[in-house]
Amino acid sequence: MHYISTRGAAPVLTFGEAMMTGLARDGGLYVPQSVPVMVKAEIAALAGQSYEEIAFRVMRPFLGDTFGDDEFRGLIAAAYAGFGHAARAPLVQMGPNHFLLELFHGPTLAFKDFAMQLIGQMMQAALAKTGERITIVGATSGDTGSAAMEAFRGLANVDLFILYPHGRVSDVQRRQMTTPSESNVHALAMDGDFDDCQARVKDMFNDFAFRDGVRLAGVNSINWARVLAQVVYYFSSAVSLGAPHRAVSFTVPTGNFGDIFAGYIARQMGLPIEKLVIATNQNDILDRALKSGAYTTDGVKPSISPSMDIQVSSNFERALFDAYGRDGAAVAQLMAELKAGGFAISQGALQMLRSTFASGRCAEDETINTIRHSFATTGEVLCPHSAVGVKVAEENLGPTPMITLATAHPAKFPDAVEQAMGQRPALPLRMADLFDRPERVTRVANDLAALQSIVRERTGR
Repeated sequence: MHYISTRGAAPVLTFGEAMMTGLARDGGLYVPQSVPVMVKAEIAALAGQSYEEIAFRVMRPFLGDTFGDDEFRGLIAAAYAGFGHAARAPLVQMGPNHFLLELFHGPTLAFKDFAMQLIGQMMQAALAKTGERITIVGATSGDTGSAAMEAFRGLANVDLFILYPHGRVSDVQRRQMTTPSESNVHALAMDGDFDDCQARVKDMFNDFAFRDGVRLAGVNSINWARVLAQVVYYFSSAVSLGAPHRAVSFTVPTGNFGDIFAGYIARQMGLPIEKLVIATNQNDILDRALKSGAYTTDGVKPSISPSMDIQVSSNFERALFDAYGRDGAAVAQLMAELKAGGFAISQGALQMLRSTFASGRCAEDETINTIRHSFATTGEVLCPHSAVGVKVAEENLGPTPMITLATAHPAKFPDAVEQAMGQRPALPLRMADLFDRPERVTRVANDLAALQSIVRERTGR
């Protein structure tokens, strides 16, 4: 199994190399040369299996010889041992033919834990074999950073730096990033929005002298291993509703496109997915792009669903790569145009995207109303991101079962939930002292040189 860059000018890598590299040296994102397909009998055989066993069977064909079978099973078991629900990703029925996939039972109460806990185990195992030490730099709109902190805190071979937009994450998200006491993890509150944070991370990767000097690696969803780990819960949930003998649909609240791209990979692998519905908040560039054919940035507007406050959706590049017939030069040209404000999607590529994805938008008042209505009719308390998904899913219901991804625990966004319901959701007992823990954070300017200086100083490289 080998991996190629979406921009066509970087070395072909193994799974292990792609995982440790993150962003390709040509600025592109790694994708598999070909996607392994599971036949109907293999998918049917997943029924009744544990989440861990499904993860092994779905992910194993992508790994090559990076890990042995027993070793990989052990890494999976360690990754999910700390989850608060035996099913890991349980389904809850919201209404006729509508189900909620609860992805918030991990240690930081967000779907990012599924991938981050596993990639932490895989990276540490790989590094232990070589004795190398790496520096991970990541950008977050809230959940990726806290999940990375939890996954990498205290690991012997990793220094972790997380950039988050100052004042634009929830208090719970911030404290999950700023309260770990281990010396190998660092929270950097950067001036600007998430797109600024993400741009500075990419700038660091594209400065090859710095990248090589600090042994830079990435854990944002630019990292293929992150996307691959998220493919698993599409299979586990679909099989529990009767796949492969009947089709299912998914609605995914997304800003950076990684979570729904995992669903696209699941469909390429043979999972019978009828609809893949993109749900956006008021920062609706993905919805606008699919409907108009123009991917044009329009500034980030802070919302009550801050993890989706994104205009430059990194993983959309992976979808464009397939939509343009895997033409790396064409994708590189589009990404160059994006730096100037946007690009027009060609008619053929747009037709492919529209045949693959549907989309919808949820305004701020609609998010509040959805939280309120969901609690009144089902007793389910939604976080604002999950509410965006539920609202858009309800507009796309049909005879095929719809699964909406619930991406975070409502207690991570208590202000929005309280605004909708009049009561504040409580944190789980294991996190009850979160607001009593001391914070450790560095405020930084939106300045590449300053950020690189901090990384060099703290890693001693």
